Amino acid sequence: MTRKAIASLLLSVTILAGFADADEQPNLILIIADDLGYGETSMMGCPDIPTPHIDALADRGVRCTSGYVTSSYCSPSRAGMLTGRYQSRFGYDHNPVGDKNLLETAGVPDSELLFAEPLVEAGYQTALIGKWHLGATPSKHPNQRGFKEFWGFLHEGHYYVPGPPYDEVWTMLRDRSLEKGQRTIDGKNVRGNYAPINEPLYDKHNPVLNETVTVETFDYLTDEITSRSVDFVERHHQSPFALVVSYNAVHSPMQARLDDVESFSHISDIQRRIFAGMTVALDRGVGEITRCLEKHNLRENTLLVFVSDNGGPTKELTSRNTPLRGEKGSVYEGGLRVPMIWSMPSRLPTGVSEDRPVLSLDVVATFAEMAGVSSAFEELDGVNLDGWLGRPNNAAPNRPIFWRMTHGKRAIRVGNYKWIQPRRGVEPELYDLESDIGESVNLAKDRPDVIFQLSEVWSAINEMMAPPML
Repeated sequence: MTRKAIASLLLSVTILAGFADADEQPNLILIIADDLGYGETSMMGCPDIPTPHIDALADRGVRCTSGYVTSSYCSPSRAGMLTGRYQSRFGYDHNPVGDKNLLETAGVPDSELLFAEPLVEAGYQTALIGKWHLGATPSKHPNQRGFKEFWGFLHEGHYYVPGPPYDEVWTMLRDRSLEKGQRTIDGKNVRGNYAPINEPLYDKHNPVLNETVTVETFDYLTDEITSRSVDFVERHHQSPFALVVSYNAVHSPMQARLDDVESFSHISDIQRRIFAGMTVALDRGVGEITRCLEKHNLRENTLLVFVSDNGGPTKELTSRNTPLRGEKGSVYEGGLRVPMIWSMPSRLPTGVSEDRPVLSLDVVATFAEMAGVSSAFEELDGVNLDGWLGRPNNAAPNRPIFWRMTHGKRAIRVGNYKWIQPRRGVEPELYDLESDIGESVNLAKDRPDVIFQLSEVWSAINEMMAPPML
């Protein structure tokens, strides 16, 4: 019997037993930002780009200062986030880009259960709006994975407006035909040799879709994702609903609305100005979604989680991971530790920080428990946070946090120690995150005993994982 069949059977028993009372089921919203660096919101100390709506969400919830994802690349991180399982359990360590998204090995295998699937059986209205990046073959389409509604695109990125030309936005693209460091400006279009690759052909074989129908015209994509998310809540506010708002902001290509860029005229660097415009549109979306919840008196009974899928790529977007080391693609904190907020005023503390580690896998475990569908999941790596998140007097789970990525990148955090092998063939490193969040002092030579112990823990966990897909 398949994992899905078992899950369906277990859930049916649970519902018949009366544990999934619709009157008690909360609404569930997961807002995913894309490539947003740890230090790029004002709640985390960003000095030049205010994010008042994200900050307000933190004021009505728990700001996680040690919030982690399970990969510093988009697709495997999202695979873990939406299954509640380490993606390495099903061998999904790689990050498909371009035409590789069309392969059968791209995305979450059909054997795995995504969190939305049992929610449909429990009476939830479900939708994913925005970026998918979990497979483009028919069986992996969001409509086949528990999301009754889908509007968005299937690959890793997309231009924010139809085109070219892109006359209604500021655009900055990578172009290695220029001299290193050179920039050219033509109207509202900037080209520069400031990163290792040319701007990818994001839209190739990757249309914006309404379910499965190609959408030819749309608003600035961040705003369009917001408006369609608000529309979903408006249509389903009387039913329990689960909504994934999957922004591609602030992922490249760099494009921002003219008025948003103009509002940051005090920033001299045009690259940073465009990035600021992209960020403020993301923040505006968070505000519009929370206002819609308040309009329908849903704020108290809605668990809303805000998280970035990984840390930011500094050269590409000017992203800041201050005070962390590293960036997207690395196993240093800057790639793995992300902005994260959990907010449900009726059940979670408000206006507090949680410094203990919280993992993106915990989203599914917490959603499932609150919605009464936890029996549908046989084996989750995440834990239910309700009861200890933001409550320092309540014990948090004592668990290692495991990372396995391509090119031999691997790491584990146990307590405050973090063991890292930055890439294949490189000697392992050791850091004490309590005293050295920036991973600046390698303790490997001083603590060989800890290096050995943590490498053994990593290996023991890895033995439970599937071989990496090719």
